[in-house]
Parts: sequence; C-alpha cells; structure tokens
Amino acid sequence: MSAVVEVPVKENDLVSYNPANSKEVGRVKVSSEKDVQEAVERSRKAFKIWQKTSFAERKRIVMRAREVILAEMDEIARTISDEMGKPVAEALSAEITPVLDLMQYFAKNTEKMLRPEKRGIGLLGLMGRSSKIIYKPVGVVGIIPAWNFPFSIPLGEVVMAIMAGNTVVLKPSELTPLTGKKIGEIFEIANLPKDVLQIVQGAGETGAALVDSGVNKIMFTGSVATGKKIAENAAKHLTSVVLELGGKDPMVVFADANLEKASSAAVWGGFTNSGQACSSVERLYVEEKVADKFTKMVVEKTKKLRQGFGNDANTDVGSMSSERQTKIVEDHIQAFKDSGAEILTGGKRNEELGEIFFEPTVIKNATNKMRPMQEETFGPTLPIATFKTEDEAIELANDTDFGLTASVWTSDLSRGKRIAEKILAGTVNVNEVLYTHGIGQTPWGGFKDSGYGRTHGREGLMELVVPQHIHVNRFLFTPDVWWFGYSQNAIDTFKEMARTFASGSLVKTVGLLPQMWKRIKELNKKDE
Repeated sequence: MSAVVEVPVKENDLVSYNPANSKEVGRVKVSSEKDVQEAVERSRKAFKIWQKTSFAERKRIVMRAREVILAEMDEIARTISDEMGKPVAEALSAEITPVLDLMQYFAKNTEKMLRPEKRGIGLLGLMGRSSKIIYKPVGVVGIIPAWNFPFSIPLGEVVMAIMAGNTVVLKPSELTPLTGKKIGEIFEIANLPKDVLQIVQGAGETGAALVDSGVNKIMFTGSVATGKKIAENAAKHLTSVVLELGGKDPMVVFADANLEKASSAAVWGGFTNSGQACSSVERLYVEEKVADKFTKMVVEKTKKLRQGFGNDANTDVGSMSSERQTKIVEDHIQAFKDSGAEILTGGKRNEELGEIFFEPTVIKNATNKMRPMQEETFGPTLPIATFKTEDEAIELANDTDFGLTASVWTSDLSRGKRIAEKILAGTVNVNEVLYTHGIGQTPWGGFKDSGYGRTHGREGLMELVVPQHIHVNRFLFTPDVWWFGYSQNAIDTFKEMARTFASGSLVKTVGLLPQMWKRIKELNKKDE
C-alpha cells in the first residue's frame, strides 16, 4: 500500500472530502466577492450575444454535452459518490439518468414551449386589434444548489436556463465542489461559448455574494432558514427567486393497498440516499387494521439492506453527508424515544463502517405531536404512525409546515386520486413514491415552507423567461373613443360600453354602435 501524501491546504483552497472515509477527493480555489462580481459582469456581456443564438444552436450544444456525460459516465458517477458518500448505483440511477432525459427533452422542446402565441382579446379583436405574447430570457441566472443531488439538480437548471437564452453563474455546494466543477468542464468540452456558464466556488459567503451581485434570477435549493435569507437579500435588488426548501413528506397506506409493493416503496423512499432527499418519506401513516403486518414487512426489508461504501457495487445505503447532518438524525431519534416511540431496528451509527454511517432506522408508535414528526430530519429514519379513517389520514398528512411531495397507496385508484387532490403538496403520487424529481417534463416545487416557484416542466421554464405583450391596432382611420376630450357625450358612451361591450357579448355590443359613431364624429370634429 502506498503512503498517503498530505498536500498542504492553502488559505483560499476549498477541500472536498469523502464523508465515508474522510479522505481528500480534491480541491478548488475559493471565489472571492470580487471574483463573483467579475463573473457576473462577464456573464452579462456574454448574455448580449447568447440571447440571440438560435434554438437549434442551443440544442446542438446541450446534446453534445449529453454525449460527453455518456462518455464519462463512470468517472462522473464516481465523483458524485466520492463527494456525497452515496452508492455509485444511486449516482447513476438518481442523478445521471434523470438529467440525461431532462437534457434531451428541453433541447428538443424548448423552442416549441417558448413559441410566440396569439392571445384572444375578446371584442377588441373585432376592432382591428390583436395581441401576442413573446418570451424573452431574464438575463443572468444565479444557481445555488444543495449537496444531496449535486449533479442532477444544478445541471438540470443550467440546461433549462441556457436553452431559454440566459447565461448562468453556478455556485455548487461547498461539500460537492468537484461535481460542480465537472458540470462546467462538460459544457466546455461541448463548446458552449465562453462565459455563458461560469462556476464560482465557496461556502455561504460566496452564495451571498452571488445573491448581492445583481443577477436577474436566483434558483436556490436548500434549507428554509437559508432560503429566507436569500429571499430577503434578493428583495433588496428586486431579484426574483425560485426556492426549493425541503419537505416532511407523508406516505399514506390504506388497508387495500398492495402491501408487498408499498412496503418496498416505503423502505426505498425512506432510505435511498441515506434519507437525504427533500422528497424522502419522513412520515409513514398506515391504516390501523394492517399496521402491525405492514410494519413487520418494513422492518424485515430494512434489515436486509446492505450498508457500505459508495464504490461497492452491492451497497444499498451509503454514508451520511456530514457530521452535522448525522447529529440531527441522532437528536431526532432521541426525541422520538423521549416521547414514547419505539425503535424497531437501527437507531445508531454503524461504527463498524465509520462514524458518519447511520443505520436505517424504523420507528413505531410515532405521532404528529412528536417534534421529529414536524421538523425535517433529512436522514435514514422511517417513523410509522396509524390512522383509522380517510379524513384522519388527510388531516395527518396535511399537519405540517411543509408541502413538497406525498404519496397515497390504495388499490382503489379513484379514491387515491380523490385523496391526492386534498393533500397540500406540490406533487402527490398514487402508488408511487419520491422519484418524480426525475421527471423533467413535470413541474417541481412545493407549498408552504417548501418554497415557491417551480423548476422542471413548462412551468419551470417560464421561471426563466419574461413574457412580453405585443399589441397592434390595424384600424388607423378612427380615433379611440376613450381619448381626450371628455364631454357628456363621452360619459354617455363610457356608460353604454360598461353595460354592453364589457359584457363580452357581441349581441349586446351591437347596440353600442350608434353611440360609438356619435362619439367618433365628436372627436373628428374636435381635431378639425
């Protein structure tokens, strides 16, 4: 075994460590406030040119970037795994594959989604007027993603932004700087013009500098506390923001559900990425009559999970991302115990693997009154509570400050869809769980403290453009009846317009024509 050579850390170095073994993965230079400002200024200059490029050219570059990812897939997956501690299998399935699908979708469909559209304007259309809406890019987009999906989240937002004609300054999480750096390298190989995408590196100070730099849009994924600070600082510059701030996502299982499938979904939904997903199952509600049977199935399947290092192909559950996040999980488990809940399996660190590994944990007798059922855990815990009626299940699911995703499990699809519409969450699945962030064609975002705005889908694309209304009057031979000068005749005309024209009824408006003609003659006489 070769000796490990320790490289001295410079003051402006940001070092990335593998959380599973504490070994250095690599390092990047921290961007100063001046560096950030200069990057934004370069981005503004690049925007003047990039916004004029054709959708066809943007598509070619994004599709070339896809080819780069496919060619370097193993290396990228390993980098994600090394920086996050997640299994390579999850880097492939939950990050690389979904974003490749998103890339081809927006490369092929952005032009169609942003095509100018005619807008009906009612009876004004019969007066020679017409309106259309065109969509213009917002300008410079600042992207500040989370560490839990360091490739798919920022890359998807980068692709949507540049396809819409924007330029981007990306600040990766300080825990995953090399993955962020790799995104920049991918587009460089794909021959994206200089400064259309720039990467700045650092921790919270760098993110704050990006928000204060005067970019035209901020896309942030992270905690509620940080999201509120970003919104407050962005407001000083009238910078619009999209905030995706996490969740406390419920899974509701009815007695008539396919319990075999639902229990497997609960285990995967609770423990994939070590529970470090904003759409993880953090509250599991099971109909009382099948709760014992279902809980037993969940425990048995949880015990079969193989925890280990991310580079092992057989690893199901990897490490936590940091000591800080691990301590939050420990705090919540202790709070469950103190409140009378029962730990059925797990509940502690896996010391055989290392301090940063936490065992997948199933908890019985949880209630919504317990603190960890209200606060986001972001770790491998699956607390189980019970319900008796449909109304109670809905009430329990909605009893939270969050509203990102939820799932309903039942063999009665009409009931499942009915309940889904009553749950306050941005996405509600019926007989499915968690993975919908990977559907780039549909909007992603939440209600309440889960944030506002959307990414993905046409709704997410609309966050990255500004609608412009073009209105044309083809009737140039008459004045508008509402112009100066006002008179009793004008007042009579306006009253009649309120009664007829404003009704939207052509039949009623026909009766307005004599009064309008009288008003037009008055205006023409005035101009003589």
